[in-house]
Amino acid sequence: MSYESDARRPVIGICTALADARWGRWDQRAALLPLAYIKQIQRAGGLALMIPPDPDYESAPDEVLDLIDGLILAGGTDIDPSEYGAEPHPETDHTVPERDSAELALARRAIERDMPLLGICRGMQVMNVAFGGTLTQHLPDDVGHEDHRPTPGSLKNSDHLVRLTKGSLAAAAAGELLHNTKTHHHQGLADVAEGFEVTGYSTLDDIPEAIEAPERRFVLGVQWHPEADERSRVIGALVEEARAYRGTRVSA
Repeated sequence: MSYESDARRPVIGICTALADARWGRWDQRAALLPLAYIKQIQRAGGLALMIPPDPDYESAPDEVLDLIDGLILAGGTDIDPSEYGAEPHPETDHTVPERDSAELALARRAIERDMPLLGICRGMQVMNVAFGGTLTQHLPDDVGHEDHRPTPGSLKNSDHLVRLTKGSLAAAAAGELLHNTKTHHHQGLADVAEGFEVTGYSTLDDIPEAIEAPERRFVLGVQWHPEADERSRVIGALVEEARAYRGTRVSA
C-alpha cells in the first residue's frame, strides 16, 4: 500500500510518568501525562499513544517502536544521577529508575532507527544522558537565580526567551530565531553528548536550551514546554516529520 492511499494519522508515542495520583475515590500509582501533550499532538493531526515504562524495552525496544511513527520524551522528574555517573545533589529528588531505564533505551533505539524524536524538558536531558552526556543537577548553584523554575509546580510567570541558531532544526520547528518559551526545570545539560549540537541558548544565562542531531532526519531536544503554549509549532513539526516517516514505512 502506498503512502498516498494511507490517510491514517501518524502515530506519536509519548512516554508517561509514573506517579501517585488521585481521581474519583481512587488513590493509586498511575502512568499519566498532562493532557496538554495529548491535545497538542491531536491538534497537529497526530494520534497519541501513551507509552508507560516497561522493563522489556531495555532488551526489546523495537516491540513498541514498530507501532509508532514518532516518539516524544515528555517532561517530568529528575533522572537518577547514577545514570550519568554522579552522586545525587540534595536538590535532586523524585527519581523513578524504571522510567529512566525505559526511556534511555527507547531514545537510543529511536535515534538508531532514524525515527523522528522530540525530547521535552526532562526528555532533552534523557537524550543527552542516553548518549553519554551529563547534567547539572541544580542550576541555581551555577547561575545564581531560580528563573528557570520561578514557581515550582506551575508555569505561571515562567516565560523567557531562547536564541536559536539560524538554519537549525530548532529554529525551523519554532519558526523564529528568538523564541519565547515556558520553562520549568532546575537541572540542565553539563557535558553535551557526542553527536548532538547545541542550537538554542537561554537569554537569561546562556545555558543550553535546544540540542539536535544534525546527521538524523529529526532529533530535537528542547528544555522548555511547548505543550503548554498553544501558539507553539514545535510538537506540530514533530508530527509532520512523523507523517513523512510513516510514508517511507508504508511504501517500503
